[in-house]
Amino acid sequence: MGTIDEMVGASPAICAVFDLVRKMANTEMPVLITGETGTGKELTAQAIHERSLRKLGPFVPINCGAIPETLLESELFGHERGAFTGAVQQKKGKLEAAAGGTLFLDEVGDLLPALQVKLLRFLQEGTFERIGGQETLRVDARVLAATNVDLKTAIDKNLFREDLYYRLGVLHIHLPPLRDRGEDTVLMAMVFLKQAAATSRKTIRGYTPQAVDVLRAHSWPGNVRELSNRVRRAVVMAEGIEITPHDLDLAGEELPTADSLDSLRAAHRRIEMELLVKAISLHQGNLTRMARDLEVSRSTLYRKLRAYGLEKFVPAATPLSSDTRLKSKKSAKFSAQESGGEMPRESTAVNLAMEPTVSQSV
Repeated sequence: MGTIDEMVGASPAICAVFDLVRKMANTEMPVLITGETGTGKELTAQAIHERSLRKLGPFVPINCGAIPETLLESELFGHERGAFTGAVQQKKGKLEAAAGGTLFLDEVGDLLPALQVKLLRFLQEGTFERIGGQETLRVDARVLAATNVDLKTAIDKNLFREDLYYRLGVLHIHLPPLRDRGEDTVLMAMVFLKQAAATSRKTIRGYTPQAVDVLRAHSWPGNVRELSNRVRRAVVMAEGIEITPHDLDLAGEELPTADSLDSLRAAHRRIEMELLVKAISLHQGNLTRMARDLEVSRSTLYRKLRAYGLEKFVPAATPLSSDTRLKSKKSAKFSAQESGGEMPRESTAVNLAMEPTVSQSV
């Protein structure tokens, strides 16, 4: 299993993304990140920046689709005093603010043709002028861009420059939609639940079996952003210690029936992983209870968890040696004697801490 901050997963599709992030972080080339809305494009850009040689420099995002066209050029390239009505003083743009770091252009497909020309010049020569200025400025900033539109279609409609497309897309990452990531949906739902429950200061153990089923069945048109928002809503609405389909506002979700065939090997892996993920959710990562319900030994369960990259989702998922078990029993007995003979209950807290390797909802 890999992680990019809040983005976690074990599916081949997202693991391929994690691998690309690690490779592209070591270059200075522009990167074009594509994918549907809510798949985590800005978080992916941040991950590239934080793993690059520019990680000590600023990461400056700008949403090209959220700023009025009349202001976007000034926001991006800055302006000189008197350049237009209301320009009472010089202003540096986002590009200069990103000096020594990374400029992230979200929704780059919304750039006007005139701004596309200025951006292309910067990518080619590293220079630009502020609005109303005569001085040619040079800035050392890496450009990462993202879009949820098909830029090739935009090129065919003369809405986007082909030369800029190839400049921005020297390196390309496509983020898969959540519906194509298999059991990653449940894994991410577990992470979001832990975060939301901590923020709301509510004690919630996990999801009911029915909730796990609807999480897996929903198509998630809003991708990771929708999943995060639904989990946060569920934590607010929950009246018990487990999240239900009603809490997720997915109570009317129809569960699909399988109508296609996998190879025996693929089907075996898929079913095994589904059962492991469901067991983690239902038993909050408690290895003993998981092993009991799955009817395997703890050591076999641990090997399976490692094989699928799921060991980080259970507390202290380390197989105990016979010596360690003996020491643990003696320690537990000693503690029981100190506490008046009551044996300590087995902890069921879920440890979902993730290593800061290869994101606020995406």
